[in-house]
Amino acid sequence: MTKLLLSLHVLAAIVAVGPITVAASMFPPSARKALAEPGGERAVSSLRLLHRICRVYGGVGIAVPALGFVTAMSMGVLGDAWLIASMLLTALAAMVLLALVLPRQEEILEGVAGAGPVPGSAVSVRTTARLAMFTGVFNLLWATVTVLMIVRPGSTTGA
Repeated sequence: MTKLLLSLHVLAAIVAVGPITVAASMFPPSARKALAEPGGERAVSSLRLLHRICRVYGGVGIAVPALGFVTAMSMGVLGDAWLIASMLLTALAAMVLLALVLPRQEEILEGVAGAGPVPGSAVSVRTTARLAMFTGVFNLLWATVTVLMIVRPGSTTGA
């Protein structure tokens, strides 16, 4: 049963987190392109699609920590430091996505789509640069979790 749970956990991570990291990374350069050519419906459509991928797969991504928790319980490693660190980093990545990445994507999308930027903020190249930074932090957190899952400090797998 543990092998099945672990397989589902890894598959969920690949299927859910992979598209978010790629789409979120593509959003800032696409937004800069859309800002450079105002009124370009194709650029706006691309931004909408990238944002939707981030939102939908962000929701699907809840399966990753859920399956990870169940897998850790079945393996008896819930108290291991590497797992606790991974859970904290996963929670932090989720907070970065929900509090910093998605809202800024929405703000940029509203500004580029002509609905006007959110009051008090100007959609600019600076805004996209800030979004790129938050996206980089999100991706770095997931990369760190991935390394912890593979290396598992103190494990007996010989890694």
